[in-house]
Amino acid sequence: MKYCELTEITDFSDPDNNHNSKIQGFCEVMVDYVSVGHFEIFDRLVKQSKLFGGESSSEKSVSLLQEIQMTTEIILDFNDKYISTDDLEALIIDLASLGKTFVRRFAEEDKLVDLLHSANVSHLIGGGRKLNKSQWKTKSPEIRGFLSILQVIPQRR
Repeated sequence: MKYCELTEITDFSDPDNNHNSKIQGFCEVMVDYVSVGHFEIFDRLVKQSKLFGGESSSEKSVSLLQEIQMTTEIILDFNDKYISTDDLEALIIDLASLGKTFVRRFAEEDKLVDLLHSANVSHLIGGGRKLNKSQWKTKSPEIRGFLSILQVIPQRR
């Protein structure tokens, strides 16, 4: 939403429009988004994939994570450039480039979630290593983490 608001601005020269605070708000949300992905969701998915014996899924996820990391670097570069600047001359061009980065990132994230989440679910349903009853009864941290992932993963489709 904040991205769309910024892309609709055609003139950043008017200091009374408070563009800097809009950009700072956007940068904060954007950095929060990539942080949650890297440090919470992706880590949990990979851990659960290993827990449920998804070795091939874990191996395939490495290249997807590398692709996502490249987009993270671009996003963080944008943040570093615009979080505290008054020079907005290249912002329109940089926003267009950032939009392409988001499209690429979302596609890679979707592939990663599909790969790891699908593998985890198939193992839970019975297609892979079965969990013993004590794991289900005690609800180990791994199981609780996996079940919480099911609630956190955003549905983009």
